[in-house]
Amino acid sequence: MKLARLAGKPEIFYTIQGEGKSLGKPSIFVRTTLCNLHCIWCDTDYTWNWKGTRFRHVNDQKPGYEKFDKAEWIEEVATKAIVEQIASFPCKNVVLTGGEPLLQQEELTELCQELKSRDYWIEIETNSTLSPNKSLRELIDQYNVSPKLKNSDNPERIRIKPKVLTAFSGDPKSIFKFVIDSEEDLSEVFELQKNFNIPAEKIYLMPQGTNAETLNQKRLWLVEICKTYGFNFTDRLHVQLWGDKKGV
Repeated sequence: MKLARLAGKPEIFYTIQGEGKSLGKPSIFVRTTLCNLHCIWCDTDYTWNWKGTRFRHVNDQKPGYEKFDKAEWIEEVATKAIVEQIASFPCKNVVLTGGEPLLQQEELTELCQELKSRDYWIEIETNSTLSPNKSLRELIDQYNVSPKLKNSDNPERIRIKPKVLTAFSGDPKSIFKFVIDSEEDLSEVFELQKNFNIPAEKIYLMPQGTNAETLNQKRLWLVEICKTYGFNFTDRLHVQLWGDKKGV
């Protein structure tokens, strides 16, 4: 399987879930690499923003920022090695994240089969542009579905896939997390909620930001929106605790 490489090793780490329904829950994260979207504010741009590509990113404005050398940021890891590393942590909750994990469904299915045989709970984070195959779908305990809004700088034709969203909205294992940058984003959330029949109690609104100051500026008014419409508020707890740090 292709995993993100961080600090010279595959990115598998034990921490707490920082977002969504399982906020605060001790979890083992396995970060796959490669993505079919290119969110301008993405905090894991080392999984897709390769040298020679034309994609924009907010970090383009930072002195010294460069796109990533694909060969240096991808680690090929066998399923057995991934399972062994996961088993080294005192935890039974695994979060498959990315990048976009569903780009590697055959490999993920093999990994999840091994994990389920060892009684792991498995969450998968997805941008909702790809549907899991039947074998993988039966192995996942929770889908953290995060449809991207206009604020991601992705064209609508690649970020909104009606058939995929319809399937996820009808799956009781799905919750929906929306990244909110400003109040203007809410009209898109309401439209998606209506078009795909997403119950309010399954919707989580999360402020966009990679530092505590930015998150604090958005969280209070976003909480009020959640109270008004019956949505859930989710913070980015890992950012509040450790800032814009990778592998935590």
